[in-house]
Amino acid sequence: MKAAVLYEARKPLVIEEIQLDPPKSGEVHIKIGAAGICRSDLHIIKGHAAHRLPAVLGHEGSGTVLEVGRDVIRVKPGDKVILSFVPFCGHCDNCLGGRANLCDTHEDTAGTLFDGTTRLHKGDTRIAHMGKVSCFAEEAVVPETGCIPVSPDFPLPQAALIGCCVPTGIGAVMFNAKINPGSTVVVVGVGGVGLNVVQGARLLSASRIIAIDPNENALEFATKFGVTNTINPTKQDPVQAVKEITGGSGADYAFEAFGSSETVQTAYNSVRKGGTVIVVGLTPLGDDPTIDANKMTRQEITLRGSYYGSVRPALDMPTMVNHYKAKKIDIDNLITRTYKLDDINSAYQDMENGQIGRGVITQF
Repeated sequence: MKAAVLYEARKPLVIEEIQLDPPKSGEVHIKIGAAGICRSDLHIIKGHAAHRLPAVLGHEGSGTVLEVGRDVIRVKPGDKVILSFVPFCGHCDNCLGGRANLCDTHEDTAGTLFDGTTRLHKGDTRIAHMGKVSCFAEEAVVPETGCIPVSPDFPLPQAALIGCCVPTGIGAVMFNAKINPGSTVVVVGVGGVGLNVVQGARLLSASRIIAIDPNENALEFATKFGVTNTINPTKQDPVQAVKEITGGSGADYAFEAFGSSETVQTAYNSVRKGGTVIVVGLTPLGDDPTIDANKMTRQEITLRGSYYGSVRPALDMPTMVNHYKAKKIDIDNLITRTYKLDDINSAYQDMENGQIGRGVITQF
């Protein structure tokens, strides 16, 4: 099958033919239908995040079931599915405690499937999996618990986004912060994830949603999803601008959705006394923010992380599907460009060049 393989950080992905072994017990063979262009993969490509190499990246995907391994009961051949990049084992402490997004077994077997081996290889060279999805390929083998069924008529590009950026953003608001109606919310970074933070804040009836981003086109685009105020940090001090908008107090909640020490600090300094900061983005290796701990204590600021929107994929992704069907969230307009798998390096160059919205690979 054709796949995009990363052999070395800071080098282009290589489009080539590799082999895919059949599914083992509890695994599912998928024909990939759509794959989102997400910044988390770019971190690995640029060497800003550690990952076993060579690897087939891609963790925001959807597709159709081709075959199932032994003991699979959740899906059958022909089913359309969203692919979760944190499939759950169901027996670790976090899974049993209702935090499947933090599955210990998934983390302990990073780069492989649950049995510690890969299904991807080129001859004798084994190739690592990304998030047990690896959807930058024509096909994939994934754990059964990473498959979230959708109806036969559900569009696969929209399904792919429900695999990552939609729950990561909306879930951070709904399931992690659980913001109060009437709140003022700051969103630092309005790419694919940040736009869904905006949608989550709108869903929970925030009274004011302030977007901070250096890309003027991204700021304008974000107003279509619910942003009420925009701030370009290259033109004005973003923290001071938030203070002015909020009458000097700061925001009730600030969500960091880009992934850098600078943007984390901007979010941290944008909240009022008693405010809550949610870090959603992943910072590059070595780019660690410095936080004023005395300010946290004296002003009772809450600083929290949100991984995968704190969702329980099997339960909460169907909720996102229902929100989309009910037109409570807009996924159609998040998708601003589509690509062939052969053009994946150009897709990531577009992201680095500041293209707004989400790019999706739809031709394999």
